[in-house]
Amino acid sequence: MSDDTKGVIAVAVASILWGLVPIYYKLLAHIPPLEVLAHRTIWSLVFFGLVLMIQGRLAEVRALLAHRAGLIAIAAAALLISCNWLLFIYAVQIDRVTEASLGYYIMPLLSVVLGMVFFGEKLNRTQAVAVLLAAAGVSVLTWGLGAAPWISIGLASLFGLYGAIKKYVDAGPVVSVSVEVLLLVPLAILWLWGVHTQGWTGLTGRALGIFGRDWMDSLLLMVSGPLTAIPLILFSYAARRVRLSTVGLVQYLNPTLQFLVAVVLFAEPFTKWHAIAFPMIWVALAIYSVWAVRQERSARRAATSSSTVSTTT
Repeated sequence: MSDDTKGVIAVAVASILWGLVPIYYKLLAHIPPLEVLAHRTIWSLVFFGLVLMIQGRLAEVRALLAHRAGLIAIAAAALLISCNWLLFIYAVQIDRVTEASLGYYIMPLLSVVLGMVFFGEKLNRTQAVAVLLAAAGVSVLTWGLGAAPWISIGLASLFGLYGAIKKYVDAGPVVSVSVEVLLLVPLAILWLWGVHTQGWTGLTGRALGIFGRDWMDSLLLMVSGPLTAIPLILFSYAARRVRLSTVGLVQYLNPTLQFLVAVVLFAEPFTKWHAIAFPMIWVALAIYSVWAVRQERSARRAATSSSTVSTTT
């Protein structure tokens, strides 16, 4: 099996895991979101730590912690990704997975806008059409439902900003996320201490402190670590072996599966306004994806041509 095939399989498995993860969080819907997030943070650090220790890469974590400028970017990224995780968990608990899937559909297009705003990247005509069409789809949904899909916008914005900040981090995704959760763990431990011993309730008004009381819930909370880490490790593996356009296209498995889980399995409402807005966003993504594939092929041909000229001279 070629490296390219292995990479495609890896990104497909990662996207499938991400796409089906609402089923897992639905099993924890009786536990307050902040409590679930705290456990996700702690058990992610445990799993990442074991992986890096086996790989002999713990020194990379220490090096990143010693880099002050990079640490500031990591801290900001940690805050954004924890808010993204919390909002997604909350969306599953309040039966808004359809809205969450919409957020991950529009995220690539929002990233184009963020690139223009923060990095001065030019928006060409094709990108502009795709972004405007997606914005029109969100506008239709907002007008039809009488309220903005704030979960979609929130998830896309948080993850888009997270990606923008990660451009300033000179470390691989596994190491950088390990440091992110390492910075968040003290807050997670503090929150669990408050829940278990002080009766803290958070925004939900529920104080459970479920870990250790029920073996099945405790096991499920521990699973949040590998469930967070494994898809990221697979994605990192694929990103080094597969063309970016291929990775981007396969990744759409994630929101597509989330959408199907929401509508088919969870029986969330899918109104006529959803039926208008979602196809508009799908067409926008198709336009953008075709453009991205052509751009990458053009760049690859140019690189090959340049290499050939250099060799002959």
